[in-house]
Amino acid sequence: MTSPTYAARRGQLETYFDRTAVEAWARLTSDAPVSRIRATVRAGRDAMRGTLLSWLPEDLTGLRILDAGCGTGALSLEAARRGADVVAIDVSPTLIGLARERTEPVAGAGAIEFRVGDMLDPGLGRFDHVVAMDSLIHYAGRDIARALAELGSRTNGSIVFTVAPRTALLTLMHAAGKLFPKSDRAPAIVPITTRGLSKRIDREPNLAGFALARTHRINSGFYLSNALELTRGRA
Repeated sequence: MTSPTYAARRGQLETYFDRTAVEAWARLTSDAPVSRIRATVRAGRDAMRGTLLSWLPEDLTGLRILDAGCGTGALSLEAARRGADVVAIDVSPTLIGLARERTEPVAGAGAIEFRVGDMLDPGLGRFDHVVAMDSLIHYAGRDIARALAELGSRTNGSIVFTVAPRTALLTLMHAAGKLFPKSDRAPAIVPITTRGLSKRIDREPNLAGFALARTHRINSGFYLSNALELTRGRA
């Protein structure tokens, strides 16, 4: 069961991505020219997407993947090209609409099903792997751990996801509100520590079979994010 704070923040994110900053995010996730600040964010997101995909098996044929917070679908498309059966879900109907428009037909065994909704919906079923790229960074540590537990209860293999690392620079940037212009600023990103999150994960029964396998930080100008991998069955 999701917490009230998770539900409230999810509603804020839906409003932001579906109404406030649609044009900005449509440009950011395309090949259109952007400002130097947004160019660093685009480069960072491209690098992070590549990192998370590299942590999945190279051959995804026959595997069911959840792209939790899929945005405009770039990661989903790459996974499907490697043979995955991808369920790509996002809270924003507008972003899902863009994803459907932009996504090319997938040759081979892979497929993508785009959905509008909550990434924690149990009706989505079970998955071999879950990817949550920059979709948990707006939540507090307790809600991240609970979300991972919900996902873990329906995941056979790994959960790869990102968090905003708690650094002095990132905290200062967000406190000053300089990451994006005021007109399309996202709901606050919540910087957290890996150590603190790990302690919360250890207290979640549904994650008892998972262990933190690796982490990787990407710092690209105004993009700073930390990738983590939880893998089932590792000591």
